[in-house]
Amino acid sequence: MPLKETIETEYKNALKAKDKSKISTYRLILSSIKDLDISNRSGPNKKETDDDDIKKLLKKMVKQRSESIDIYKKNSRTDLLEVEQNEYDILIGFLPQQLGEEETKKICAEIISKLGASSVKDMGRVMGELKKLYADEIDFAKAGPLIKELLNN
Repeated sequence: MPLKETIETEYKNALKAKDKSKISTYRLILSSIKDLDISNRSGPNKKETDDDDIKKLLKKMVKQRSESIDIYKKNSRTDLLEVEQNEYDILIGFLPQQLGEEETKKICAEIISKLGASSVKDMGRVMGELKKLYADEIDFAKAGPLIKELLNN
Protein backbone atom coordinates (compact mmCIF):
# COMPACT_ATOMS: atom_id res chain seq x y z
CA MET A 1 0.00 0.00 0.00
CA PRO A 2 1.37 3.45 -0.87
CA LEU A 3 2.54 5.54 2.07
CA LYS A 4 -0.12 8.22 1.56
CA GLU A 5 -2.90 5.61 1.75
CA THR A 6 -1.36 4.15 4.91
CA ILE A 7 -1.34 7.60 6.54
CA GLU A 8 -4.95 8.22 5.44
CA THR A 9 -6.00 4.87 6.92
CA GLU A 10 -4.28 5.67 10.22
CA TYR A 11 -5.99 9.08 10.20
CA LYS A 12 -9.41 7.44 9.78
CA ASN A 13 -8.62 5.03 12.62
CA ALA A 14 -7.63 7.94 14.85
CA LEU A 15 -10.89 9.71 14.00
CA LYS A 16 -12.88 6.61 14.96
CA ALA A 17 -10.91 6.30 18.21
CA LYS A 18 -11.32 10.05 18.89
CA ASP A 19 -7.60 10.36 19.66
CA LYS A 20 -7.09 14.13 19.42
CA SER A 21 -3.28 14.16 19.43
CA LYS A 22 -3.07 11.60 16.62
CA ILE A 23 -5.81 13.33 14.62
CA SER A 24 -3.96 16.65 14.68
CA THR A 25 -0.66 15.01 13.73
CA TYR A 26 -2.19 13.08 10.83
CA ARG A 27 -3.94 16.23 9.62
CA LEU A 28 -0.61 18.02 9.73
CA ILE A 29 1.04 15.25 7.69
CA LEU A 30 -1.79 15.06 5.15
CA SER A 31 -1.87 18.84 4.65
CA SER A 32 1.90 18.83 4.10
CA ILE A 33 1.49 16.05 1.54
CA LYS A 34 -1.26 18.06 -0.19
CA ASP A 35 1.08 21.10 -0.32
CA LEU A 36 3.76 18.84 -1.82
CA ASP A 37 1.25 17.57 -4.41
CA ILE A 38 0.39 21.12 -5.40
CA SER A 39 4.03 22.20 -5.70
CA ASN A 40 4.88 19.08 -7.73
CA ARG A 41 2.00 19.71 -10.14
CA SER A 42 2.62 23.42 -10.60
CA GLY A 43 6.41 23.56 -10.85
CA PRO A 44 8.50 23.37 -14.02
CA ASN A 45 9.25 19.68 -13.39
CA LYS A 46 5.68 18.39 -13.17
CA LYS A 47 5.39 14.96 -11.58
CA GLU A 48 3.21 12.82 -9.36
CA THR A 49 4.08 12.75 -5.66
CA ASP A 50 5.52 9.32 -4.84
CA ASP A 51 6.58 7.52 -1.67
CA ASP A 52 10.14 8.89 -1.92
CA ASP A 53 8.82 12.47 -1.90
CA ILE A 54 6.65 11.69 1.11
CA LYS A 55 9.60 10.06 2.93
CA LYS A 56 11.71 13.17 2.36
CA LEU A 57 8.87 15.29 3.71
CA LEU A 58 8.49 13.06 6.77
CA LYS A 59 12.25 13.13 7.42
CA LYS A 60 12.16 16.92 7.33
CA MET A 61 9.23 16.94 9.77
CA VAL A 62 11.05 14.48 12.07
CA LYS A 63 14.14 16.69 12.03
CA GLN A 64 12.03 19.73 12.98
CA ARG A 65 10.43 17.83 15.85
CA SER A 66 13.74 16.54 17.19
CA GLU A 67 15.18 20.08 17.17
CA SER A 68 12.11 21.34 19.02
CA ILE A 69 12.36 18.50 21.53
CA ASP A 70 15.98 19.47 22.30
CA ILE A 71 15.00 23.10 22.81
CA TYR A 72 12.06 22.21 25.05
CA LYS A 73 14.24 19.91 27.15
CA LYS A 74 16.80 22.68 27.67
CA ASN A 75 14.09 25.14 28.69
CA SER A 76 12.14 22.66 30.88
CA ARG A 77 8.92 23.00 28.86
CA THR A 78 7.39 19.59 29.56
CA ASP A 79 3.94 20.62 28.28
CA LEU A 80 5.28 21.41 24.81
CA LEU A 81 7.79 18.57 24.98
CA GLU A 82 5.02 15.97 25.28
CA VAL A 83 3.21 17.28 22.20
CA GLU A 84 6.37 17.31 20.10
CA GLN A 85 7.40 13.87 21.35
CA ASN A 86 4.02 12.40 20.39
CA GLU A 87 4.26 13.93 16.91
CA TYR A 88 7.83 12.67 16.58
CA ASP A 89 6.79 9.12 17.55
CA ILE A 90 3.97 9.09 15.00
CA LEU A 91 6.15 10.50 12.21
CA ILE A 92 9.04 8.11 12.85
CA GLY A 93 6.60 5.20 12.57
CA PHE A 94 6.13 5.86 8.84
CA LEU A 95 9.85 5.88 8.05
CA PRO A 96 12.10 2.84 7.61
CA GLN A 97 13.97 1.77 10.74
CA GLN A 98 17.28 3.64 11.12
CA LEU A 99 20.47 1.68 11.69
CA GLY A 100 22.18 1.97 15.06
CA GLU A 101 25.49 3.74 15.65
CA GLU A 102 27.60 0.56 15.47
CA GLU A 103 26.11 -0.56 12.14
CA THR A 104 26.42 2.97 10.75
CA LYS A 105 30.08 3.17 11.82
CA LYS A 106 30.80 -0.21 10.20
CA ILE A 107 29.15 0.81 6.92
CA CYS A 108 30.99 4.16 6.91
CA ALA A 109 34.32 2.37 7.45
CA GLU A 110 33.55 -0.03 4.57
CA ILE A 111 32.72 2.82 2.18
CA ILE A 112 35.81 4.79 3.22
CA SER A 113 38.04 1.81 2.47
CA LYS A 114 36.16 1.02 -0.76
CA LEU A 115 36.60 4.58 -2.05
CA GLY A 116 40.16 4.84 -0.73
CA ALA A 117 39.27 8.01 1.15
CA SER A 118 42.09 9.24 3.32
CA SER A 119 41.31 12.75 4.53
CA VAL A 120 38.42 15.00 5.45
CA LYS A 121 38.61 16.39 1.90
CA ASP A 122 37.08 13.09 0.72
CA MET A 123 34.09 13.47 3.04
CA GLY A 124 31.79 14.67 0.23
CA ARG A 125 32.52 11.59 -1.88
CA VAL A 126 31.92 9.29 1.10
CA MET A 127 28.63 11.01 2.01
CA GLY A 128 27.50 10.88 -1.62
CA GLU A 129 28.15 7.14 -1.81
CA LEU A 130 26.45 6.61 1.54
CA LYS A 131 23.34 8.51 0.38
CA LYS A 132 23.26 6.53 -2.84
CA LEU A 133 23.41 3.16 -1.07
CA TYR A 134 21.71 3.77 2.29
CA ALA A 135 19.42 6.79 1.88
CA ASP A 136 16.63 5.40 4.05
CA GLU A 137 18.55 3.38 6.62
CA ILE A 138 21.11 5.88 7.91
CA ASP A 139 20.64 9.06 9.92
CA PHE A 140 23.05 11.42 8.16
CA ALA A 141 23.13 13.85 11.08
CA LYS A 142 24.89 11.08 13.03
CA ALA A 143 26.85 9.70 10.07
CA GLY A 144 28.67 12.99 9.36
CA PRO A 145 30.59 13.16 12.64
CA LEU A 146 31.35 9.40 12.43
CA ILE A 147 32.84 9.79 8.97
CA LYS A 148 34.87 12.81 10.09
CA GLU A 149 36.20 10.82 13.05
CA LEU A 150 37.10 7.82 10.85
CA LEU A 151 38.85 10.01 8.28
CA ASN A 152 40.86 11.83 10.94
CA ASN A 153 42.23 8.56 12.40
